[in-house]
Formats: sequence, structure tokens, C-alpha cells
Amino acid sequence: MSEQRHSSLVIHPVEAGDSGELLKRSQVVRRTKILALVVLLLLAIGAGRTVISRISNAKALDVGTAERAKQYVKVATPQSSAEGQTLSLPGTLQGFVQSPISARASGYLRRWYKDIGSHVEKGELLAEIDTPEIDQQLAQAVAARQQAQSSLDLAKSSMARWEGLRAKDAVSQQELDERRSADAQAGANLAAAEANVERLRQLEGFKRVVAPFAGVITRRNVDVGDLIEAGSGPNGRPMFQLAQTDPLRVYVNVPQSYAQLIKQGQKVVVTQAELPGQNFGGEIARTSASIDTVTRTMQIEVALSNRDGVLLPGALVQVSLPLRASRSLVIPSNALMFRGEGMRVAVVDADNRVHLRSISIGRNYGQTVEVLDGLTSTDKLVLNPSDSIAEGDQVAMATGKDAP
Repeated sequence: MSEQRHSSLVIHPVEAGDSGELLKRSQVVRRTKILALVVLLLLAIGAGRTVISRISNAKALDVGTAERAKQYVKVATPQSSAEGQTLSLPGTLQGFVQSPISARASGYLRRWYKDIGSHVEKGELLAEIDTPEIDQQLAQAVAARQQAQSSLDLAKSSMARWEGLRAKDAVSQQELDERRSADAQAGANLAAAEANVERLRQLEGFKRVVAPFAGVITRRNVDVGDLIEAGSGPNGRPMFQLAQTDPLRVYVNVPQSYAQLIKQGQKVVVTQAELPGQNFGGEIARTSASIDTVTRTMQIEVALSNRDGVLLPGALVQVSLPLRASRSLVIPSNALMFRGEGMRVAVVDADNRVHLRSISIGRNYGQTVEVLDGLTSTDKLVLNPSDSIAEGDQVAMATGKDAP
């Protein structure tokens, strides 16, 4: 190629003096290649690091997800009820004897002597009633008795005279019999009049209302001047409410499942929420010996001493009935599952897998229940099982911080 041709192509021919420039160009090219290789190497290292980091993060995420997906459960084993259980039931205190005191005689209340909270003895006067109508009836009955007495006296004298005349055959036997009948009738009328007088006198005695037994007045329903109606029917109302506070009674309804364990004479403990730390000993006085068909319970009566008067009639109390021990197993109540198929428990096997098992329970002790069938003493039961737990689920035993 000629020099002119090189000039047209802007290519300068290498001359002997341009060797230094060619060396510089080769060095620049070599350095550029080295820089490119370094950049590529750095990019490769960065990409590798990113890939490795992503793989590590993915593995950590999988491990964390698997760890969080584990179901940690608390377990418990059935226990043998070697010790007797205590059944606690509510009851209401009542006076050993309590009765409404009603008027037997109608009238107006003249005066009352005892108010609520008063302790009275048997026969003590509570109130007086003014009975003007009964007073008039008694006066009329006394007058009628006097009339009957006079009629009897006349009938007796007439019969005596006619008996004398009959002895002389001056009157007929028929006439004498009539006089004797009149005498007997007059005697009967006198007896009826005396009975009426006695009845009214006894009714007069009810003007004084007295306590039929010793106790405490728990209610007073009348005041001076009130119209008092005899009896406690629709038109009458009790004047006082009287209760004997020592001893007291407590009536308790025991469920049918425990009825066979309750015996007369059994000792019980009575507590009241308003009297913390105080226990009162009682005794089962009697039982109804039958099951109520409506409530399926048996009523028992507990006799309770109250010499100090701490307990008040009408208060709500808790009666603790000690029950004898049974040989059945007992499990916590929070292990029970109520499903559509019936009552179940979740049992964990040796491979930490869940198996839902059907059981039959007996008595309910509150925090624990008696199991009659379906479990053994070595079974591990899941406590507080979730609604989502199912047959065959893999679980882990919760310990310490893993506990749900």
C-alpha cells in the first residue's frame, strides 16, 4: 500500500521513531484488559456472594418456618384417685324452726312489744289485739248459757212433779216421757251453750299473741291500729316471722352421681364467703332417700350449730362434702374435647403423634373429672387442646419457654 493510500485512510506508517508510541499503546491495552478482568472478577465474586446469601437465607427461612409450624403442647398423665374427693355445693341457711306468726282472732292491733332482731323466749308476749266483736259474742254466749241453765232447771222441776203425779196415776206415761225428753233437751242445750262460751273464751285468749318457741324476730309486718284478719289466707297476713337460730339447717341438692356416697351422720364443713378463714362443722341429719325426677338430685339436710350467732338465716353458704376414694382414674378438666362425635381426649403416642380417643366420664370434681373407661395410667393427654388439632398431627412436648 502506498503512502498516499495510508494518508487517505488516516493510517500513518510506522516509522523507526514511533516504536515508543507503539509500546505505550500496548501497555494501555494490557492494562485495560487487566482492569476488565478485575471488574469481571469482582462482579463474579459479588454475584456468588449474593447467591450464597440467598441460599443461606432460604435455608434459615425453611428452618424457622418448620420450627414455627411445630405444635407445642403440654401433656399430663391420668392419676389414680387414691385420696377421697371433696364435693362443694351451695346451700341456704335456715332456722332450725321458723314460722310465720299469724293472728287467730280478728280485730285491731292495740300494741306490739317485739321488733325485728329481738330475742324472745317461748310464751313471751309479742303483741295485743283489740277484738270488740269477739267480746260481744262472748257476752251473748254467756247470756245464752244462762237461758239454757234456766230452761234446764224448769225442765227438771217439771219432770220431778210429773213423776210424782205418775206415781199416783194422775198423768199418762206419755206425758211423763215428754217431760223427761224436755229435761234431756234442756241439758243438751246447756252443754252446747257452755261449749260456745268456752270456744269464745279461748278465742279471747288469742288477743295476746305469744311466741310459740324461743328464737329471733326476723320480720314485723304490722303496726298499731292495723286491721288484723284471723289466719294467713288471702285476707290475712303474718304478723311476725320467728326463727330459731341455734341450731341451723342447710338444705343441699346433691347430684344423682354422688347420691350413693352420702350417708346420714356424715360430717361436713360449711363456709361463707363473707367470713373468710372460718369453717363451721356440721352433720348430715337426714336425706330424702330419693331422686327428684325433675332435677335428678337428692335433697339432704345438714344440722349446724350456731351458739355464737355468727351465721345468719338466709345466708348463702358452701357445703363441702367429703367423698370416699374410688379406684378410677382422674384427669384434668381442661383435657376434655367436645366434638360432634362426642367427648374426646388427645393422646400423644411414642412418635409424638396425636390420637383422638373416646372416653366415658363419671363424677365431676370441678378441676378434675373421673374417667370410667378409655384411658390407662400411662397415656399422655394434651392439655388445653386447640380446636384445629386432628388425628395424626405431629406435636412436640412443651418445656419452659416453648410452652404455649
